[in-house]
Amino acid sequence: MELDQLVALTSEALDDMKATDIHVIDIRGKSSMTDFIILACGTSTRHVKSLANSVKVRVKEAGIEPLGSEGEAEGEWVLVDLNDVIVHVMLPDVRDFYKLEKIWEPTPAAEKTQA
Repeated sequence: MELDQLVALTSEALDDMKATDIHVIDIRGKSSMTDFIILACGTSTRHVKSLANSVKVRVKEAGIEPLGSEGEAEGEWVLVDLNDVIVHVMLPDVRDFYKLEKIWEPTPAAEKTQA
C-alpha cells in the first residue's frame, strides 16, 4: 500500500468513527522515525480507545500489521504505530496540554525567518 493510501485509510477510519479535529502532519525530512503524524480527538476515554482500535482493524484488513500501540489501558492518549504513519488519538485536554502540532509545524514567524 502506498503511503498516501495509508494516510487516507487511517484518516477515513478516524472520521468514520466520529473523531474530531483530525490533523495530518507531513514530517518527511524532519524526522527519521516516521513520515506522517495523524492527530485526532475522542470525546471520552472509551471513544479514544474505540478510535484507535478502528484504525488497527482497518489497516489490518488492508494487509498492514501495526508495529504496536500504547495507552489503551488509560484511554486518555493512545498511540498507534504504523511505521510510516504514527497515529495519536487523545482527549481534547490532553492534546491541548501537549500541543504536538506546535512541535512539528513551524510557526508563521519561523517560516518568515527561513524564507
